[in-house]
Amino acid sequence: MSDKLTYKDAGVNIDAGNYSVKLIKDSVRATYRPEVLGDLGGFGGLFALQAGKYKEPVLVSGTDGVGTKLKIAFLLGKHDTVGQDAVAMCVNDILVQGAEPLFFLDYLAVGKLDPEQVASVVKGVANACKESGCALIGGETAEMAGFYPNGEYDIAGFSVGVVEKSKVITSARVQEGDVLLGLPSTGVHSNGFSLVRKIVFERQGMKGDEYIEELGKTIGEELLTPTRLYPKVCLPLIEKFDLHGMVHVTGGGFYDNIPRALPDDLAVVIDDDAWEMPVIFQLLQKWGNVDWKEMYRTFNMGIGMILIVSQEEAEKVKAHLSGAGETVYTIGRVVRGQHDVTIKGGVFDGK
Repeated sequence: MSDKLTYKDAGVNIDAGNYSVKLIKDSVRATYRPEVLGDLGGFGGLFALQAGKYKEPVLVSGTDGVGTKLKIAFLLGKHDTVGQDAVAMCVNDILVQGAEPLFFLDYLAVGKLDPEQVASVVKGVANACKESGCALIGGETAEMAGFYPNGEYDIAGFSVGVVEKSKVITSARVQEGDVLLGLPSTGVHSNGFSLVRKIVFERQGMKGDEYIEELGKTIGEELLTPTRLYPKVCLPLIEKFDLHGMVHVTGGGFYDNIPRALPDDLAVVIDDDAWEMPVIFQLLQKWGNVDWKEMYRTFNMGIGMILIVSQEEAEKVKAHLSGAGETVYTIGRVVRGQHDVTIKGGVFDGK
């Protein structure tokens, strides 16, 4: 008679899953807002929207993942930053509609469940939620034996925010003559990593632990720098000023993301001299011999969030940001055109 099989024999360890929950529960609870009902372990996350704060509340949702940046986390055995990437990619997206992030859910799929590794990832998620002001009210950790190699995983997130209907930011607000203000990124963020990995690990033959003098750190440390969270700096602007548009500069860079915030009959001219390009992008371009237009269509190039405001409002917004210790650049203007982006100056001089 054959031996009795268990779920653990098939590669799924329920006890390890329960232990991972024990490791993360304090971090998760630290994100709770007053509107959160219940606790960890329920079948669904409960959130009591304070509808009385709004005349016409509009819920805004977004979902995203971290992409192949995770391959670098696996390579270096460092998992405490990618959770922030998952949160940032979602909350920054709903922020551009004017929404305050309310809550977040994560989905983590692993080959073999390592409770400490899971805890490291989810604590990163929780810390980023706390910084963004949203509650981590639920999630799923799926152990998928034979589907992912041991030690590897995928993570995705889902966020929901709220905005007063009259304050929803859409392309309808943008006008000719408006000014584009750029907020710095923290580096590559979470887009373009298939190209990054091809340049750094295939073409340059690096392992990730090489110290790069120009960066002042290893290439792995630079590439794993987490995506910047913009809610804390942008929510006061949404509340205080008349923002005509916002752009989260993600996959597609300048050329594909900025038009998403424009009416069909308007275009944008960007001044590439307006900010100093971070060294990592200069190195990637040189190492990969990448055309500059391709760089600006793939990466954020040092600008992670763009605000579109009237000329009159621009100086007030800049003064507010400067007063808060934030760096901001005037990077372009809105013009009549064919719903496209033109970049002038800097590396585009003479082109």
